[in-house]
Amino acid sequence: MKVLLVEDDKDTAGFILRGLRQAGESAHHETTGKAGIISATTSQVDVIIFDRLLPDMDGIDAIRVLRQAKILAPIIVLTALAETAERVAGLDAGADDYLVKPFAFSELYARLKALSRRQPLQPVNHQLTLGDLTLDRTSRKVSRNGQLITLLPREYQILEYLLLYPNQLITKTMLLEKVWGFSFDPKTSLVQTHVSRLRGKLDKPFAYDLIKTVRGSGYIINDDR
Repeated sequence: MKVLLVEDDKDTAGFILRGLRQAGESAHHETTGKAGIISATTSQVDVIIFDRLLPDMDGIDAIRVLRQAKILAPIIVLTALAETAERVAGLDAGADDYLVKPFAFSELYARLKALSRRQPLQPVNHQLTLGDLTLDRTSRKVSRNGQLITLLPREYQILEYLLLYPNQLITKTMLLEKVWGFSFDPKTSLVQTHVSRLRGKLDKPFAYDLIKTVRGSGYIINDDR
């Protein structure tokens, strides 16, 4: 198993490298996010270990860059951040597993072996379309009927999530978790306000609505006219 370790903490890196080499595995070590990205894109590895808090960039951003570059090797994130929202952010960025520090090497090694046995990931669909609506996940550009639509970050995140699950009910709770990282209901009109603004840009200028309200439940995006 060829492992790429991206970890800036010397003690943690030494601990992992010793364990991997004693187990007979091949390991390459980088200490910054940028160096990790270069190594991951220029060499063949079976699995990548990425620290979350690196000196030059957030490990989550680095993972997102790798996935956009179609690097499909399994990735496990190491971090001291144990909150559910942090775990979800890591997995949403394209990581395959998440391990909180401190950890036992035996657990890390077991997870690495499990990840290395997986089939390669399927390439991410970088363009989401529905009828005359297109969302490009690489450039983050949205257009409808050929007309470019400028969205604020939250509006873009809501639309992207809806488009990943067309014709399915997306509840207010799901949007709070996915877009805002909330694991509780703030008892505000936060979701309704942002969806209303999104609809004002996405639907109002055009002949028919794509986003439908399911009263008391949430929203569905579809091309039904």
